[in-house]
Amino acid sequence: MARFKPGESGNPSGRKLGSENKVTKLRRSLEKDLPDVLAALVDQAKSGDVQAIKILLDRVMPALRPQDTPVQIPLDNDLTQSGRAVLAAVGAGMATPEQGKAILTGIGSLARIVETDELLKRIEVLEKRYAESDREQN
Repeated sequence: MARFKPGESGNPSGRKLGSENKVTKLRRSLEKDLPDVLAALVDQAKSGDVQAIKILLDRVMPALRPQDTPVQIPLDNDLTQSGRAVLAAVGAGMATPEQGKAILTGIGSLARIVETDELLKRIEVLEKRYAESDREQN
């Protein structure tokens, strides 16, 4: 059941339909002065104003992000040993700390999956035993 009738506002004293919000109004008022503001900012940056330089670079050039390169870390079925191998690789500089963290997160997720799988198998065995003992008693 609807709380409001179709076409009736849930907030009748709210902003009127089609009205501009404060940010839109501010942007419109700055539009005509924007070229002059940008020119002044560029002039400040050219004269050595570090803050102006930072503002321009932050807006124009994206921040550089480290790029991962593939790493070879010998992993096996023993999750503990695999975790130790990852830590050793990071310690030896063969993998970055970020790569090590990502791999360890994956190993942790795998550990939870394995644990859940083993618990499900144990529950199935217990349920089967319980059903068999229940049949024998009846």
